[in-house]
Amino acid sequence: MRSTDPAGDRARECGDRAAAGPPLRGRDREIAAVRADLEAVRAGRGARVVVEGAPGVGKSRLLAELDEMARRSGFDVVSVRADELDQYAAGVALQSALRPSGGPHRTTVAADDQRLWLLDGIADALEARTQRAPVAVLVDDAQWADPATLFVLRTLPGRLAASPILWVLAVRPDAERPTVAMVREDLERLGARSLTLGPLSHQELGRIAADVLGATPSPGLARHLRGAAGNPFLAIELVRAFAGTDAVKVEAGVASLVHDAHDGIPAGFRRSVAARLDRLPEDAVRLLQMGSVLGREFDLGTAARMLGRRVGSLLPGVEAALNAGLLSADGPRLAFRHDLMRQAVHENLPQAVRTALHREAADSLRGIGARSAEVAWHVVMSGGPVDEAAVTTLTSVVRELSASAPDAAADLAQRIAGLLPQRDGRRVTLLTDAAEYLGRTRRVHEALDLVDATLSDRLEPPREACLRLVAAEIHQAAGEDAAAMTHLQRALDLPALPPDVRVRLLKTKATGHVYLGDITAAERTDTGLVAAAYRSDDPAVVVSAMVFQSQTSFYRGRLARAVELAEEAAGRAGRESGGLHLRPPRIPALWLAMALLATDRIADTERILRDGQRQAEALGLGWSLPHWHATRACALLEQGALDDAAVEAEASLTVADELEITRPSARARAVLALVEIGRGDLTRARDQLRAAEAGPDPTTQRYGRWVTLARARLAEAEGLDAPAAVALTAGFGDRGPTRLLAVTPSHWPGIVRIALRGGDPSVARAVSGALRDLTARDDSQQIIRAVLAHVDGLLHGDPRELESAISLYRSGGRPLALAAACEDLGELLATSADTAPAIPYLEEAGELASASGALRDHERIRRRLRRLGVRTGAPRHHTTGPPGWGSLTESERRLIPLVVDGLTNRAIADRLYLSIHTVNTHMRHIFTKLGINTRVELTRLALERGGIADGAD
Repeated sequence: MRSTDPAGDRARECGDRAAAGPPLRGRDREIAAVRADLEAVRAGRGARVVVEGAPGVGKSRLLAELDEMARRSGFDVVSVRADELDQYAAGVALQSALRPSGGPHRTTVAADDQRLWLLDGIADALEARTQRAPVAVLVDDAQWADPATLFVLRTLPGRLAASPILWVLAVRPDAERPTVAMVREDLERLGARSLTLGPLSHQELGRIAADVLGATPSPGLARHLRGAAGNPFLAIELVRAFAGTDAVKVEAGVASLVHDAHDGIPAGFRRSVAARLDRLPEDAVRLLQMGSVLGREFDLGTAARMLGRRVGSLLPGVEAALNAGLLSADGPRLAFRHDLMRQAVHENLPQAVRTALHREAADSLRGIGARSAEVAWHVVMSGGPVDEAAVTTLTSVVRELSASAPDAAADLAQRIAGLLPQRDGRRVTLLTDAAEYLGRTRRVHEALDLVDATLSDRLEPPREACLRLVAAEIHQAAGEDAAAMTHLQRALDLPALPPDVRVRLLKTKATGHVYLGDITAAERTDTGLVAAAYRSDDPAVVVSAMVFQSQTSFYRGRLARAVELAEEAAGRAGRESGGLHLRPPRIPALWLAMALLATDRIADTERILRDGQRQAEALGLGWSLPHWHATRACALLEQGALDDAAVEAEASLTVADELEITRPSARARAVLALVEIGRGDLTRARDQLRAAEAGPDPTTQRYGRWVTLARARLAEAEGLDAPAAVALTAGFGDRGPTRLLAVTPSHWPGIVRIALRGGDPSVARAVSGALRDLTARDDSQQIIRAVLAHVDGLLHGDPRELESAISLYRSGGRPLALAAACEDLGELLATSADTAPAIPYLEEAGELASASGALRDHERIRRRLRRLGVRTGAPRHHTTGPPGWGSLTESERRLIPLVVDGLTNRAIADRLYLSIHTVNTHMRHIFTKLGINTRVELTRLALERGGIADGAD
């Protein structure tokens, strides 16, 4: 892959060649289109273009012209040209092109999945460049781009749509790689302009021939150009084939053939190249044949070794190939002037010869320590069989690829496995790895199909157990915990398992029981695992045991002990410089924040979530980010910040989509549904619930209690009291605290209220019993006592219990819980003859609901107060009203002056100590509410309006 930085000599040479070469013919429409896109980007709007065409039709020439046009217009141009060898490369050409020569760059993280680090790093670099000038990103031969660059191209054009960046991809229409097709589809969804370069007219080919020959082609010569089928590169090569012999003469400005016959004149491009080879010395022919095997660009030393020659002895052949215009030597390697030339030479070799040479090339390149990706390409091209050294190299390539492009790694692993004998143990290992990598992407069904297909072979027990463990982890990541448990149990039933494999299976099964809420089964699975873990020298094993103990303590209702263990686990993990990678995957600080939400220390969750999420981003732990954002959404909802809770839930879904995580958190969808119910938009709430309930039965899955709660709340809002109560029975009908603790405390009284209205007091009594069990096991938490008083007040219609709950809530930082208790007490007091005592409680409830953004609750309370003869004002919170400045939230307003000051989204995130994904979501909301598309428009509107508070405050 060739990358060019705009400050580099090669980039300038690209522009120089575009300017100095023959003029671009027959592409006036396409030039006008890209010129319009350049103007749009200069005005501050992003744009995307896909250039499609057959080899030689002029894609590269058009990109070279665009490169020159962009530079003349003041653009910062980032150019990348892919090579066929890059398809298995673990590097990121686009990232290399953005890195200044010799300049600093982010240190590569040692994470299994580096996609988050990759996306954020490249996004930051591009945003920084747009602060100085508009940017054009040009990717030529994208059908061969390295997998990580393709992943970036699928994601960043959407994320950076509001930045002045022109994205241009040139691609062949017959690209077979699925990822290339997905890149094109994603760009088309963003409104990319599609430019299809078709064949040029016969008249345009004649003009090109005149440019090359310096004379007008005669009718006879022009007739031979029809063989080029409108392909400008083929036409040029045919003309040059004539011009290189005495077959053409020029008289009076007209170029004509000496003999108007077909003898000795090539009928097509391959024969044209073959004819030119025939005129070269043997050394040049052998060099070109070997070079065609090595790739479009190749090292002369490698070619010499494969030919059994010394480099110096090949110099005459090199000179002849250069003089014939078949090779160029602009860089450190020799290169075919166009890949069509390489293909023509390559395809003229017999198949058996090509296969043998590719196998020999793989051995030679491996021997000199060449790029693993190059070796892998040659092994694949040779078609097998493969020896031990080749398998080792290929496996190394798969592992390198897996961090940045797991889907490409999985495809390569399966391809290598296909080269191995059916009973080869390495084949099963490769297929197991392929399933694991596919499980990190949206191709989960392919991963599970691969598991099933591999299991159909009679595998050795240890290999089957490892494969089932991968399947279980894929199911757990997708929230399909019941299916995961099936694989785990079948694996544990196998004989003669290695101790380390058995321990991993048991740990994963115990964690699965926790996810399913079966704490008794989780504790039974711990057959000495925790005790053994504490004796381990591996800090990850010790911390994993602490997290497990904390989780079981939490769901047993021993909250103080759970928090103590979680804090110790988070502290130990935090002292490890590179972080700890637990199996099954968990992050202690994230669990700590979740546990604290059920305690009086809710204020501490903000710091823990903020610091932990930024550390996770720095370490590249992309798989965890949706969970960080979803947990933050739950914390903000608990604290009565509906707008900000919605932003974090949306960020959870967005980052899951960007990183192609299997199944976005149903919890995030449930939070969005609860927010929309609070706002009064029941249509959106239904949409979110439908998405949350897609797939497995949510009542039997992790975070299923959140979905159950949202379903019941929606039914209640729709006036369906009985169905609302029924929805709660399966999720919260158990007297124990385990299920109740699956959602945060401020929602517990609402469960009781819905159950009572729906005529199902059993659920209300179950919640009350669970709360009494909680206080009996741990009476240290004021929030639990407050909720118990609130629930008893509802259950028994006791105003004193409700007064007690209100008193306890006042210092708890949960305004919506306080609002609910005030409303419940107000409603109770309003049933008496003297309704005056009810009014202050209802007024306070309305003010709290308004301040939190719960407009539906506020409107309901207003109606109740009007029936009591009290007139109240409109809500203070207007963020769901008509678009415009008045609809912006406080958090959104804080960003605007920083945008005006020229800060990038990353700089804003650092200034406000937020996640970059939170800032991205806020910016999308701002653009939507103001009806704009770019930061330029936002800055203009903000300056015209004036009086914006300083976002740094």
